[in-house]
Amino acid sequence: MNKITSFDQLDLVEPLLQSLKDENYSKPTPIQEAAIPLVLDGHDILGCAQTGTGKTAAFAIPIIQNLFVNREANSESARPGDKKGQVKTLVVTPTRELAIQIGESFSKYGSKTKLKHSVIFGGVKQKAQVKDLSRGLDILVATPGRLLDLIGQGFVDLSRVEIFVLDEADRMLDMGFIRDINKIIKLIPAKRQSLFFSATMPKDVAKLADGILSEPKKIEIKPASTTADLVDDKLFFTDRPNKKSLLLKLFKEENMKRVIVFTRTKHGANRLARQLSSSNIEAEAIHGNKSQSTRQRTLKKFSSGEIGVLVATDIVARGIDVEGITHVVNFDLPSEAESYVHRIGRTARAGSSGVAFSFCDKTELDLLLDIEKILNRGIAVLEDHPFHSESALLKFKELKERKSQSRSSRPRGNRSGGGRGQRSGGRRGAAGQGASSGGPGEKSNSGNTRSGKPTKKNSSNNSKAPKSRGNSRSGQQRPPSKGKRSQTKK
Repeated sequence: MNKITSFDQLDLVEPLLQSLKDENYSKPTPIQEAAIPLVLDGHDILGCAQTGTGKTAAFAIPIIQNLFVNREANSESARPGDKKGQVKTLVVTPTRELAIQIGESFSKYGSKTKLKHSVIFGGVKQKAQVKDLSRGLDILVATPGRLLDLIGQGFVDLSRVEIFVLDEADRMLDMGFIRDINKIIKLIPAKRQSLFFSATMPKDVAKLADGILSEPKKIEIKPASTTADLVDDKLFFTDRPNKKSLLLKLFKEENMKRVIVFTRTKHGANRLARQLSSSNIEAEAIHGNKSQSTRQRTLKKFSSGEIGVLVATDIVARGIDVEGITHVVNFDLPSEAESYVHRIGRTARAGSSGVAFSFCDKTELDLLLDIEKILNRGIAVLEDHPFHSESALLKFKELKERKSQSRSSRPRGNRSGGGRGQRSGGRRGAAGQGASSGGPGEKSNSGNTRSGKPTKKNSSNNSKAPKSRGNSRSGQQRPPSKGKRSQTKK
């Protein structure tokens, strides 16, 4: 197939093309170029691409096209549900912010098609959502909890769903929505088109996709769990009491215009936002304990430039889709290594570049080691600042040395015994081969490094996951309970 360099080559209807031009869309991104023709042809899709690559438009544009064409042909099946609560297309996503943004995308791209769409999510009163559902919808975007709640009340009917989209599937599993997804799958017709998108593709996500999709076309734009190429990430070893002073120093010396600062806890986000504001840096916190209206108000202020700093937790990391973010700061390292990728990806949207600063104290060394494993490289360390902790850096080097020696001392290929240490290597261990005895600036699975010194590849995957991360991301697979697979199979 010839390379697609313009949306005009996709044979889209004029109302859709005009809406894309109004949004200054001219050339499809790689995920859009690959996915749109396949979705238009009715194929199931298994899409894996980094955040910020245009995944939403990759499914929203062809869905709008097909619904519009069918309606214009006056097909009986092309009309919105004749009964209240019936929908034609169901998009399920894990967070309120993502649901709202996807709904806004459908609104923008379909602004000239007169298709009916709505968004439902928890944290707000349901009256307006129920009113939208009563008309019958072409497209419904929903979070799992509110969707099942309204289904239970009889306000949503999924019996006529023709297109099902599961977006951010890996995050969906991280947040514990697997049972909800299985319930939803059982309520939609077996004969449907299914589109499955995920930023990463670990084994549990691939297993879920296998139960939902039928002969899917696979699209993988970037390898799972690798950082955006254009993000310049830097690492600062420091002591915890000095983190705030280090952050203020960076704000004073770096050209940090639009910044997201990530903390591990909601309380920490609130406290840091107050401290920044008291230092004449306009900042507000956003996390799961904030009401939906407050979160949306804060995001609008951040998007418009009214505030320059957003202090956030991981629960909303993928729901922040704001252009022009210049810097991301990991004030606390994430408990889940995969979250590092999504955090710093906020500043490398659709081909733009950005900078990420990460602070690491002595209590976070295991977390840093996990991050280097999943990146398959080290992060460049900046030591020339008054808050540098040499003891934390040396302790990290010692930790890497111990881990490397522990792996190299174990017999290769010994799979017997089934001990916990062996099982916990799994996917994460494979991503982090080669934690060498050198400093954290070294690249771990390559012949060259940021310091210019070669490292050796280590093929063993038997390092234990740190306790703080639990077992949910360690690559372990629990034996499925009876009937579990049948819940997701068509």
